[in-house]
Amino acid sequence: MLLQKPNRSAGVILWTSLLRQAFYDWLLDGSGQEIARGNAMIGSDNARNVANLAIASALTIFLAGCSSFSLPSLSSSSSPEPVEPGVAPEMPASIRSDEIVGRWGLASFQNPNDRARTEAAARGQCKQPYVISAGTSGGVVMHLADQATPQELRLKGSPGGKNYIGPAGPTPGEQDREIVSFDGRVLITRFVDKDAAVRYGNMVYVRCAPRA
Repeated sequence: MLLQKPNRSAGVILWTSLLRQAFYDWLLDGSGQEIARGNAMIGSDNARNVANLAIASALTIFLAGCSSFSLPSLSSSSSPEPVEPGVAPEMPASIRSDEIVGRWGLASFQNPNDRARTEAAARGQCKQPYVISAGTSGGVVMHLADQATPQELRLKGSPGGKNYIGPAGPTPGEQDREIVSFDGRVLITRFVDKDAAVRYGNMVYVRCAPRA
């Protein structure tokens, strides 16, 4: 059985009527005569004023007791999950997947001054090229950090204009690699994960010449 909330307005009116009647009966003798209390004389008009003050005091106590009843909150108790700073929903990249499909010589560097030398070293690796193939779902097949088996990854854009390669999901993800630069011939990427970025460095892919 559900308990109903008391009708606050009806309670106020009822208490007001009862208090007024009881107080008038106490102050007046029923014929409008004045009542003496010690040296103080209380007339019928004054009695009405005193009664009103007493009613106001009683109502204050009554309303204070009613204040424990509160209306149910209309606001939702659940709040939306905060969005992780720096992470955005997946959006299309400005580089197409088919643009990086092919055979690549691969090397890496940490010091930016070593970039030219590393490109030359990567070009020499075309004898044993790293192959980026097209995926069945429009992505590219590449390795994630520390993974021996390649898998299909997506090219993903970002509001800041950067492009990433990684699994489907928010950008940049922990497994993504940022495309630092790409001119059609040389592709340079760097893993988003700081530990992987230190271990793998800036990865330089130099496109190998077509097979004869």
